[in-house]
Amino acid sequence: MLIDYIKLNNFRIHKEYYLKIKPDTTLILGANGIGKTSVIEAIYLVLRGKSFKATDKEILNRESEFYRVELGKTDGEKIVATFDGNKKQFLIQDKKSARLPKKDKYPVILFLPEDMHLISTSPTKRRNYFDRILEEFDLNYHHNLLMYEKTLKQRNDLLKKIAISEQEFGLESESVFFSLNIMLSKYGTAINQTRQRYIGRINEKMTALYRSIAQNEDEIEIYYDSLCGLNQNDYYKRLDAEFRIDLMRGATKFGIHRDDFLFKFNGVLADGTASRGETRSIILALKFNEAELIETETRKKPVILLDDVFSELDKGRQTALVEKFKNHQVILTSVE
Repeated sequence: MLIDYIKLNNFRIHKEYYLKIKPDTTLILGANGIGKTSVIEAIYLVLRGKSFKATDKEILNRESEFYRVELGKTDGEKIVATFDGNKKQFLIQDKKSARLPKKDKYPVILFLPEDMHLISTSPTKRRNYFDRILEEFDLNYHHNLLMYEKTLKQRNDLLKKIAISEQEFGLESESVFFSLNIMLSKYGTAINQTRQRYIGRINEKMTALYRSIAQNEDEIEIYYDSLCGLNQNDYYKRLDAEFRIDLMRGATKFGIHRDDFLFKFNGVLADGTASRGETRSIILALKFNEAELIETETRKKPVILLDDVFSELDKGRQTALVEKFKNHQVILTSVE
């Protein structure tokens, strides 16, 4: 698939915007604050079904009642996403749907400036990053994650309600928690297994890709730090065993929402050990790894979205990035 054009209406600062996309590399050049990242965000939204950084209400131009994004493909097909302030809708070949159908999602490699700080950022941001990657590989992962987060919120809301009201924990509440624990253990176990499986596959190539960039003999590994490597029954028992603690905290302590992904550099944590240049080589290797795995899994060549990342790289790493993605459709932004 190749993108032919992108058209925006009332999308962030863009009241009206049109960009013809080249089959190889399209450069969006301009000063900060003119909406370059918004174009990257819009392309991502119509290819993946949601923004990578905001809700639809946050995206909607403040002076408007709706936004519209139209992405045209070189084969004549187009995807239209609209939001009227309350409801989002996708239109593909005269068929409307509230969500972008799985069959119409297209793989994307998204490279943002903040990705350079992935090694030292918070566990939450690292989880979000790897969750986004895994959604590209596994169509069921997104569903499992949505269901887990929905169930977790229900459980936490009920824990807080009981704690605040100081009401007795009766049979009715016990039945509800039983059901919620079953759901959390089901989806949590599935998510954990998917994470372990794909992190294992990423690690198979991580060192070799890093060495091809850094030109040295260092070893790189991503360590999946999780207490949830259990079967569904054991996962449930752990939730049940820690219920009283959760009740006092008003939140669920145990689960895959507490996991982390740690980068190891020659056997020790990269954070605080790897230099600035080594850190950037690790992130580049991760992006190259991500692209190769997506292409293998989906048999599709991902679209590459690069948002002002060249300013974070020296000439050697810029060259490595260009060379790696020379046979992909690339849309990149840069300051003048």
